Amino acid sequence: MIFKTPRKIMIKSALPKKLKWGVAGCGNFAENFFLPSLQSIKRSKLTSIYSHDKKRAEAIAYKFSALNSFDNYDEFLKSDIDAVYISSVNADHHWQTIKAANAGKHILCERPIALNSNQASEMVQTCNKNGVYFVVNHYHRFHPLVMKAKELVDKHLLGKIVSVSASYNIDLSPGNNFRFKKELSGGGVLRDLGAQMIDMLRYFGGEIIESKAFMDNIVYKSEVEDFANALVRFEKGGYGYLNVSYNTKKAFNRIEILGYNGSIYIENFFSKKNVTTKLFIDLQGEARKVFVRRANKLSFLIRSVQKSFLKNQTPLVTGEQAQINLRLIEEIEKQCHSEKN
Repeated sequence: MIFKTPRKIMIKSALPKKLKWGVAGCGNFAENFFLPSLQSIKRSKLTSIYSHDKKRAEAIAYKFSALNSFDNYDEFLKSDIDAVYISSVNADHHWQTIKAANAGKHILCERPIALNSNQASEMVQTCNKNGVYFVVNHYHRFHPLVMKAKELVDKHLLGKIVSVSASYNIDLSPGNNFRFKKELSGGGVLRDLGAQMIDMLRYFGGEIIESKAFMDNIVYKSEVEDFANALVRFEKGGYGYLNVSYNTKKAFNRIEILGYNGSIYIENFFSKKNVTTKLFIDLQGEARKVFVRRANKLSFLIRSVQKSFLKNQTPLVTGEQAQINLRLIEEIEKQCHSEKN
């Protein structure tokens, strides 16, 4: 189970100085988190909104001062946009990405990248063929304190990495949420929060070659799991651990990196809102250091993606990186389902 880091993608040409966005999907995340963040970015402009629900598209367009609203995706892609943010249900990521790429639009897609690896592969290939960038929203990588921690790891200040642990636990009841409908989501908390934590394990620990995992429904009974954890082994040595759930009202969500010469942990940075995050650094022979940053990860994500699209630079998280994350998720799901049977 070794998935290598992909090659760089070659893009035809850079875009104008201001990036015109179209947003496909008008759910809670787009309305309450992404679009308010987009409004704060100077060189980005919201132009068009798409939803299968015409009235919903019109309402969101009015709220965020978009010029156009559509309930037809093809017409949406014909509007004056340079890039598309795909925030639809997981089952729509594939066809919406394919159409956007064929229309020559750069793409920022929500995670997980797709319902399965075959879809993800076609999405990546289509974007490469059309010379457009394809970014998936693994937005924790863009937080300044995560980047600081990565810098310390890459400089080998922690010494040999022993383990990386990532926990992300929230309370999310089924209700009408598409995440609990397997046909629309593809799976439960592992594909949602777990996709982000797998990305963090790989970011700090490197490629994953083996895993032992568990999935369950502990509190909420539905078509998909509300709990998942996994122990993984990294190709270059050391281990990783992830724990994610939809069934915990209060939790100490954080990332911890243990090395031979010291340790790092980052707390309170999973929230989507503008919160204070802390990075603690304990190194052999040095006093403990604490870095504090109040930040909106989505703003950092959008600025980074905007820079990639406008200046023709390879993004921090490509579709190929997200494809690796999905393959690992599928391996874990296959393992857990086979053990149940």
